[in-house]
Amino acid sequence: MADAATVSEFTEAELIARIQRRLAPPPSWLLVGIGDDAAVVEPERNRIEVLSVDCVVEGVHVDRAFVPPDAIGHRALAVNLSDLAAMGAAPRLALLSLALPQSTPMPDFDGIIDGFAGLASQFRCHVVGGNLTRTPGPLTIDVAVVGTAKRRQTMLRSGAQAGDDLYVTGTIGAAAAGLQMLQRGDVTNCQGSDPRQVCVERYRRPQPRVRIGTLLARNRAASACIDLSDGLADAVRQLASASGVGATVDADALPIDPAARDWFVSRGADPVAAAMSGGDDYELLVAARPRQRRRVEAVARQAGVAVTRIGACAAALDIVVARSNAGAVEVAPLPAGYGHFRPFDKLRVVPSDVEGR
Repeated sequence: MADAATVSEFTEAELIARIQRRLAPPPSWLLVGIGDDAAVVEPERNRIEVLSVDCVVEGVHVDRAFVPPDAIGHRALAVNLSDLAAMGAAPRLALLSLALPQSTPMPDFDGIIDGFAGLASQFRCHVVGGNLTRTPGPLTIDVAVVGTAKRRQTMLRSGAQAGDDLYVTGTIGAAAAGLQMLQRGDVTNCQGSDPRQVCVERYRRPQPRVRIGTLLARNRAASACIDLSDGLADAVRQLASASGVGATVDADALPIDPAARDWFVSRGADPVAAAMSGGDDYELLVAARPRQRRRVEAVARQAGVAVTRIGACAAALDIVVARSNAGAVEVAPLPAGYGHFRPFDKLRVVPSDVEGR
């Protein structure tokens, strides 16, 4: 009977109890947890705290028509853990705020919490509190996380220098391809071993690179770092801008996921541009001094994550992509990355005859 119910048929206390049943037991450093006006935690000795917040909004970040509830919960935490990974911080705690339409089915509510709690358990990130409210608008999941690191062992976007190598973890493009496949309904019958399903899972359930991020910071192997939430091209621009350097990306070296490359080509798209501009990879872009190359590679082996050198930072502020063509090297500007507000830019364009009025 409960499976046919919606959240509107339960009290806030009952919904909170359902959340608590899915969470790991509270750690000893959590002095006051869920159920009071605020959580009270004991600071971790000799560690600094790293804080981040992000949200998942239905219709903007996920479409419930093809993203199952557990994947929504997983993504809501994963995007925050990816920010901690880019800073080299180990996850410690999370605050979960849910704005739920009254029509939300209870199986969807339980699924969202299961996905969130499962990833939290994987990274030993404890949910210490949050908020529940109803909304007339879309489902919204707002998450704040706290991680910890040793002093002087956090990574920033602003530490790169001219001559630094640029690396990317894992592969790129799969999540963007997976989203396109889901939007076009081209993965209805594919199984888990199907390459298309790999792309779909990269979009639905991204894996934050927490281990390699913390190892890079601990070993002081990176001069700068940023995660690929809005695409590699956007990340290169942001890292270069923050560091006051330029960058050249080697298109021939990019670790584009093979299934994603095949998909982009089949749609008549340039796989390099599509993979660089597509978001949701949640890999890490890392800048490192050339002398640190062996250390970066050793950290990657320890973390079990591939890293690929994709270019270098430069003194000139140009940010370009270079690729081979018939024995020559062609240089072009980087493609644009994803931008949340870019679709609205056109609304601000006014005809030239009324400018300045």
